[in-house]
Amino acid sequence: MAIAPSPVTRASLRDAVTVPGGMVTLGEPGERRDVALWPFAIGRHPVTNTQLRDFAWSTGHPLPPDVAARVAADVLADHPATGLTFDAALAVCEWASAVLARPVRLPTGDEWEAAARGADGRAYPWGDVFDPARCACADDTWTTTPVGVHPAGAAACGAEDMAGNVWEWVDDPPDADGWRRVRGGCHLDTGWGLRASRALPADPLRATTTTGLRIAWDLEAPGTTRRSP
Repeated sequence: MAIAPSPVTRASLRDAVTVPGGMVTLGEPGERRDVALWPFAIGRHPVTNTQLRDFAWSTGHPLPPDVAARVAADVLADHPATGLTFDAALAVCEWASAVLARPVRLPTGDEWEAAARGADGRAYPWGDVFDPARCACADDTWTTTPVGVHPAGAAACGAEDMAGNVWEWVDDPPDADGWRRVRGGCHLDTGWGLRASRALPADPLRATTTTGLRIAWDLEAPGTTRRSP
């Protein structure tokens, strides 16, 4: 299927929020750990079908037929992009680096969790009590929704859709078997599965209709010598 440039939509690749870094407490209950993070920016929303459509159009990167059909459907333009292997997610980051004229990458799992939980370490982006009306999940929608339609589910930093909608690849070291990690849960998960501390092993070679990505970048200028947070 031929890929054409995207229509104008409300989601912007440039729309990112700042996470200040410092010491944060992460992990599941009973497995808490303190982690030092550098300041970074993270996309307010997951990468959308519109943005994946532009990626494919400008780079010539082939998309599987089902993914090409989704990105070509204007009604799905602002839905999170899915059907991406880990390497395809990295390729999208490389394209975004050229578009934004800065080094763009996947967030690490620790960065992703810190952005979702905020300085107070909340269980969900909005607080400690699950509310299905604040996200796309099995308790409410059973399908993906356009990014930005659940503003009440935003994290303290302003990032949205960090619970439900689609899983997101993060750039943690691979397991011994080569598997990677995804974060955030998806529209097929219920409340317990949407905890911000949850990380799921995933086959990096397997593209699914429930997994996408969110971009991130460092905030310090290139060449800056980093000090301990």
